[in-house]
Amino acid sequence: MIKRSRIIGTGSYLPKRILTNDELAISVETSNDWIVERTGIRQRHIAADGETTADIAYQSAISALESADTSISDIDLIILATTTPDNTFPSTATKVQAMLGMKHGAAFDIQAVCSGFIYALAVGDNFIRAGQAKRVLVIGAETISRILDWEDRATCVLFGDGGGAVVIAKEEGSNGILSTHLHSDGRYSNLLYVDGGPSTTQSVGHLRMSGKEVFRHAVVNLASVVDEALAANSYQRSDIDWLVPHQANLRILSGTARKLGLKEDQVVVTVQRHANTSAASIPLALDEAVRDGRIQEGQLVLMEAMGGGFTWGAALVRW
Repeated sequence: MIKRSRIIGTGSYLPKRILTNDELAISVETSNDWIVERTGIRQRHIAADGETTADIAYQSAISALESADTSISDIDLIILATTTPDNTFPSTATKVQAMLGMKHGAAFDIQAVCSGFIYALAVGDNFIRAGQAKRVLVIGAETISRILDWEDRATCVLFGDGGGAVVIAKEEGSNGILSTHLHSDGRYSNLLYVDGGPSTTQSVGHLRMSGKEVFRHAVVNLASVVDEALAANSYQRSDIDWLVPHQANLRILSGTARKLGLKEDQVVVTVQRHANTSAASIPLALDEAVRDGRIQEGQLVLMEAMGGGFTWGAALVRW
């Protein structure tokens, strides 16, 4: 019997504060119509003062553990994808490990920006395939609002804070994570980056982006990695039941769906309410679609993302 990593629980958390487009327009030269027309975003959640990435990751983890009916004592490994860690070190994952009361196993962060959750899921899956873990808690969590230039309307309107998590476990059967596919190309790092860091400015800067160039690469790279994942498992585009993409921009989501020949109602979309939550966006969208009953056992679910670096990847799952 085939043994795979199977997602046995999903969870998420969003900060209580909601920042609408109209509120943003008070302090930035923009409007609700301008933002919606270009991005599809209508609001975003913003972390409270003192609320850290670790706090958000912890709440997401608790939600996923409850969904999986799993105790932290059963988890062998915690992998946290984030581009907004609490500290340069220690890793935010170890802080979450302590908050959960976990004194065994291991915990570490992964940084692949918006592709972070796919990278983390791939690493967790490979730990299970290698026999080094039986149950892994994979988290994507961000306080991206902390690195935004709130005077730059081209970027500050796009992002929000939040977290999502899954528990993956080694189980027998044909359902589970079929394959994961990761890519990066550092030649384009100057198109999406934060202008600061410990070894350069010794301080955190702000997020900078060349929007048109990122959009152009995103649609091509995402469609390519989707086809790669399908081909690796002898599936066609028409076999996909659900696409759970990184929630960057409604235009990118629509463009990718058209390129893949998918109907709009086959794409899980939360960007209008969550904005771009970087590494948290896929697990947030996945949790929503699982809890509201859209994603059903046996369906073919494809997750994909692209982020700064550039990094991009996909995971194909038989639910």
